[in-house]
Amino acid sequence: MPEDGKRYEAIDGDLYVTPAPKPRHGWIAYELVRALHPLLVRPGHGRVFFAPIGVEFPDTEEGVQPDILFIANERLDIIGEDWIRGAPDLVIEILSPSTAERDRTVKLKLYQRQGVGEYWIVDPETKTVEVWAAGSTRPATYTERVPVRSGGTVVGEIELADIFPPN
Repeated sequence: MPEDGKRYEAIDGDLYVTPAPKPRHGWIAYELVRALHPLLVRPGHGRVFFAPIGVEFPDTEEGVQPDILFIANERLDIIGEDWIRGAPDLVIEILSPSTAERDRTVKLKLYQRQGVGEYWIVDPETKTVEVWAAGSTRPATYTERVPVRSGGTVVGEIELADIFPPN
């Protein structure tokens, strides 16, 4: 991918250029990372990363830049010098008008195909989080609190009122 500061993603042979996130998107991303840190990082479950960071899927030409991702300690070897090489344990995408359709369709299929453990779709408009567990055919939708898992075990919850900015 070019190194020109833009966010490029290659999925199913198509190249996507993502515009810079808006302030509300940045607020939500920051609050999510801040909420995930004491649940996943501080207790030593693994590492949380946020955009821009590339994820490359081995044996494919596919690469994306999720908003937030988590990699458990047992899988830290997929962290390369320049990219994450393999499926994260958790991927979080925050919907924007320009990316919502792709996040709900193309990226959902990619993450399911590549074995991402959990995929969260955060919707600022409805103030909800859809959680797609690996192998599931339907998401669990959360409106108040979303459980945070590490290794399949719930390690805490995030209050959704804490991550969405005041109107």
